[in-house]
Formats: sequence, structure tokens, C-alpha cells
Amino acid sequence: MDILFLCVIIFLFILAVFDLSVGVSNDAVNFLNSALGSKAASFKRIIIVASIGVFLGAAMSNGMMDIARHGIFRPENFSFYDLICIFMAVMVTDIILLDIFNSLGMPTSTTVSLVFELLGATFVVTLIKMAGGVDLGLNDLLNTEKALSVILGIFLSVAIAFVFGMIVQFLSRTIFTFEYKSRLKWKIGIFGGICATAIVYFIIIKGAKDLSFMTPEVKTWINDHTLSIILYCFGGFTVLMQLLHALKVNVLKVVVLMGTFALAMAFAGNDLVNFIGVPLTGLASYQDYIANGGGGGDAHGFLMSSLNGPSNTPIYFLIGAGVIMVVVLATSKKAQNVSKTEIGLGSQGDGDEMFGSSKIARRLVRWTLSVLGWIKRITPLRVRQWFDRRFNVDETIMEQGAAFDLIRGSINLVLAGTLIALGTSLKLPLSTTFVTFMVAMGTSLADRAWGRESAVFRITGVISVIGGWFITAGAAFIGAGVIVLAMHFGGHWVMFALAIITLWLIYRSNKRFKEKQAEEDGDTLFQTIITNDDKQKTWDLTLTYIGEQQKAFIEYTRELYNGVVEAFIKENARELTKAEKSLIMEKRILKNARRRETLCMRLVTHETALEKSAWFHLSNNCCMSLLYNLRRINEMCKEHVENNFLPLPSQYVEELEMIRSQVNILLNDTIDLMNTGAIDAIPTLRHKGDEIKDMVSDTYHRLFEQLHEGDPSTMTVLYVYINVLQETREMASSLRKYLRAFAKLHDSEFSSRTKILEA
Repeated sequence: MDILFLCVIIFLFILAVFDLSVGVSNDAVNFLNSALGSKAASFKRIIIVASIGVFLGAAMSNGMMDIARHGIFRPENFSFYDLICIFMAVMVTDIILLDIFNSLGMPTSTTVSLVFELLGATFVVTLIKMAGGVDLGLNDLLNTEKALSVILGIFLSVAIAFVFGMIVQFLSRTIFTFEYKSRLKWKIGIFGGICATAIVYFIIIKGAKDLSFMTPEVKTWINDHTLSIILYCFGGFTVLMQLLHALKVNVLKVVVLMGTFALAMAFAGNDLVNFIGVPLTGLASYQDYIANGGGGGDAHGFLMSSLNGPSNTPIYFLIGAGVIMVVVLATSKKAQNVSKTEIGLGSQGDGDEMFGSSKIARRLVRWTLSVLGWIKRITPLRVRQWFDRRFNVDETIMEQGAAFDLIRGSINLVLAGTLIALGTSLKLPLSTTFVTFMVAMGTSLADRAWGRESAVFRITGVISVIGGWFITAGAAFIGAGVIVLAMHFGGHWVMFALAIITLWLIYRSNKRFKEKQAEEDGDTLFQTIITNDDKQKTWDLTLTYIGEQQKAFIEYTRELYNGVVEAFIKENARELTKAEKSLIMEKRILKNARRRETLCMRLVTHETALEKSAWFHLSNNCCMSLLYNLRRINEMCKEHVENNFLPLPSQYVEELEMIRSQVNILLNDTIDLMNTGAIDAIPTLRHKGDEIKDMVSDTYHRLFEQLHEGDPSTMTVLYVYINVLQETREMASSLRKYLRAFAKLHDSEFSSRTKILEA
């Protein structure tokens, strides 16, 4: 049995390595977003600054693992076997949950996942022990006070961070405006001094006070002289920042990079327990069991009182963890994906909105507009005009490709650090993820980044992210509880099975993420369009982008139409079911493409937009009509085939094959036209569409005459056939309209030239 426990400990450390990579990918959102979103420096430089902070924070951490050792459960009343089951359940659940959220691009809290996994697993084991006749109460086994304090901290951090973020950003923007460069002469020194002092306070209170080299005497001295340290720092940094500004150094970029370093250092130094705390506690438990249990002893009877003592994490574990975190931070695509979510929700301008609309968001926006309308009515005109001048978004100064400016980037970092430090000093277990995210949302709202065109989508996104946090808590609690229950009664066979399943899930999740990332990486043209400043060039790029998206849809139409007709003829219900699912997914893709294309159209010149918008929307409507025709064809064919009704008689199969062949030729010629751009061929293709419509109409009318004279048993399948013909005719009509819209998008003089060619 001892070898089994050793294998479990080794497996926990294997998972810990992966947990470090997943955890860093998730929590990178906390300290990278403000620097990345404001383009304070190159991506490489930002990563270097953050990596130094992460490594120093991890390597100098004291490794205190209290929450994993005795923060949730009371180890003196749990056996070694109980804790091995708990630790295994926690790590398996943690890996799965965090990787799912990272792959979806949704930031979640590693603190919440760890606490609720420990809580769920411990709760189930507690119930098992109490049901087994142990003379102990719930409070003797479970540390409920700690769990309640974490939950309280979550609610407080969400509300406080959002409100303070909104207020502080509103005041900062009122002082500096969006055209801040002309107002930095004497204000930047004080602003930089306040920010730098807050960052130092954050490092001292939240980060450095728990580092391994901090002696009790040093901690006492810091606590006794905190106010003096703050005052001296403020004076020194104010002078330094003013001097740097005089030397033409961008002080705001310095502040953002300082904040990035501070948050990264504190993250690694304090949140390391979320990633390696459980494996290290498991190792300490195993060492105590082997040393004092004698090995081969009663794992069910050996109590773990030793975990009540302080931990002493070897330095090589901390350095190793720091190296892994730095490597992951520099290479992880998932870290960039999670950052994309928060940056997108706080973007100053229009962007690719990642979330749809929700009923709650629509009502909140409507209610907010009503309140703002009331405030506007009671506010004097001069006051409104003054604030409008201070909040003139058209004057925004941002780096090329940035989502927001350096003023907001500085506030995001400084305020998040200050609130976390304040919460720590008040003994509140704040989550760095919650605080940094909600501060960013509050500052973006104060900056009027949530316009009427984007507010619904962004509020939906915020609700989705916050909901994801609480889903994490519930899923962590339930998941860890179910897994520990299975292991407690299933023994080593269940542990072995769970290990295999976990490794398989990790492999599958990473494979899916790579496939999704490959698709997103291929859509670089859209990112180029929305960051381009040349409006004429923007139209050329937009036209190319629209063409690529619509060509992909026409190719999809060709493949699906062929597949559905083939499946109908051969009575292949499985292929028709797959087509149904594919059509649902394609509708989402088409709507997403239309949203992006519409956003691109807003960025072109006003004259071009007026001239081309009608044809752009017509081309998109034609694509949507084609999709509807395909869905109608598939729906009728699928229902018929699944009910095992009579197949299409052979005399009609050849006829349908001929029609399909003609539609194929039209679709192939359309795709070739889109590849070459030879719009002179469009009249010919439109004429081909008329021929297909006439051919289908003749077949359609002839079929109706035969219905009255044919075999009544074939009537059901013939009605399906008629539906296929009718929708095929509509497809040809939609393609004709699409070709005209395509031509007008590329050449405004197409109509007059068409008359000459068709004559």
C-alpha cells in the first residue's frame, strides 16, 4: 500500500507542474492586461518585466501553505488516507476546471477553486466519518470560519473594486481629459508620485512582508513606520517623476511597468499556494506517515496532527516553480487568450465583441439610460458642457493598436494594488482576479468605453465572467466532493482510473485549444483592419475581408448542398443529422462574421460607407437566405429519412442529380469569380442562374401534374422532393442577387456596363 501512496504523491507533483502552467495562464490576466491593453511597451518587454516579478515573488516566497495544511480542515482529526483522497480529488478537479476556463478564454479565481475544492472534498469526507460513528461534530472536522470569510471577501471585492475603479477613473479623467499630454506639465509629478508610492506600499504590505528573508524585527519596523515610509516615498517619487518628465521620459509608461512588476511579484509570492500547496502538503503528510507510521501501517488510523505546524518549503521547490511560471508566461497562448477577454470588455473603441446580448444586460442598459436622461435633465447646461469637454473621446491619445490609454492603464494597476494591499491589512481574503477585473470594468465604464453600440455586449460579458467565478465555486465544491467519495470507497482502482481520465482530459483540452487557436490566428486581417488609421486602406482591406468570409460560406454551401442531396438519395440519416448540427454552427459563424464586417464598415470613409453599405447588407442577406434554404432542405429530408418512409423513386433520382450538377457548376463558377475578381463574367453567371430557375420550375410543375396520376404511396416522398426543388430554386435566385451585390461592392459602375454586356 505504501508504494501506492508514493505513486499518488508523484502524480500530485506531475499535476502540480501542469497546474502551474494552467494557473499562470489564468492569472496572467491580473498583471498583464493593463500593460498590454495600453501598449505601454512591446510585448517582449512587458513579458520580461512580468517574468522578473514572477520569478522573484516565487523564489523569495516563504512557502506558507496554511490554507492547504489546516485552513479548511482540522488535520488532527483526519487520517493519512483521508487526506490523500482529499488531495487527489482537489488536484484532479482543479486541473480540469482551470483548463476548461482557460480554453474558453474566461478568467477565474485560483483562490476560489482551491478553497472550494478543499471545502467540497473535506465536507464529503466529514460526512463519511460522522456517518461511520466518529464522536466528532462538524466544527471539529471542518474549518467553516475560513470558508465563510473567503465568500465574504469575494462579494466585497467585486462591489468595492468596481465602484472605486469607476470613481477614481472619473476623477482622473476629469483632471487629465483624454487629451492628457498637454496637461502633464506640473500634474505628472504628483500623479506619478502617488502611483509609485501606492505601488511601493502594495509591494511592502502585500508582497515583501511575507518573503522568506523578512525577519520578525523587519516586519515590526515596517509596521511601525508605514506612514513615514509612505510620506518619504511620495516626496521622493514626486521629484523623480517630475525630473523624468523634464527629461522627456514617458512617466505613465514607467508607472504601468512598475505596476506590472509589483502585481506579478505579489501574485507569485502569495498565490503560489494555489498551485503547489496541495502537492507539498501531500508530500509532508507522506513523509510524516513513513517516518512515524512505520510504513505499511494503518493509513486509516494514522492522524495528521503534524500539519498544524508551520511549513518549511525547500528553496529548490520555490525556484523550480518560479522557472516553470516564467516559461509558461513567455510561451502560453492561453494566457494571451484569457487577457483578450478582459481587454476586449474594457476597450475604449469598438472591437470584436466576444459576447452576445442577454435579457439582463438589455434591461440594465435601458434602466441606466433612463437614469442618465434624468441626471441630464436636472444638470445645468454649463456643467454638462464642461464635463463633455473633459470627456471628449474624440481627443483620445492612444498608442497604435492600444485598447485604452496610459492614464487608464496606470489607474487599473495602481488601484488594484492599493485595494489588495488594503484588504490584506484588514485581514480580508481578497482575490487578485476579482479585484483586477472589476477595477478594469469600473474604469472602462467611467471612461465612456461602453457606448450604446457595445454596452449590452460588454455587460453580458461582465455578467458571464462573474457568473463563471461562482460556477467555479459550485463546480469545484461538487466535483471534488464526488471524486473524493468515489476514491474513498473505490480505493486504489478508482485512483488509478481517475489518473488516466485526468491525463486524457488534459490531452484533449489542449488539442482542442490548439485547433481553436489555429483558426483565430488565421483571422489576422480583421485585427489589421480595426487597428489601421488609413481609411482608404481600411476599405481595401475590408473588401478583401468580406470577400474571404463570403467565399468561405459559398464553399460551405456547395459542400453541404451536395452532402444533403446525396444523403437524401441514399437514405443516410446519420449524415443528415450531422448536417443539421453543422448548419446550427454555421449560422453562428455567419452572424459573427457579419458583426465583424459591420464593425469594419464603420471604419471606412463616410462617402464609401454611404455608397457601399446597401450592397454590403444585401450580400449578407443573400448569404443568410442561402443558409435558410439549406436548413429547410435538410429539415424535410432528415424527417423523411428518420421515419423510414419510401425512398425517392429511381426515375426522379437522375433528375435531381442533374439539377444538383447544374447548381454545383454555378457555385463553382461563383467561387472562381471570387478568386479572380473578374466581375465581367457576372452577367453570364446570372443568366446561368436564370436557366437553373427555369429548369427547376419546369420540373416542379411537371411533378405536380404527375402527383394526380402517380402511385399514392409515393406521395410523401414526392412532397419532400418538391420542397427540395423549391428551395433549390430560391438558392439560385439568392445567388443571382448575391452576384449583383458582389459586383456593386467592387465596381460602382457595374449596372451600366452590365446593360452593354447583356445587350
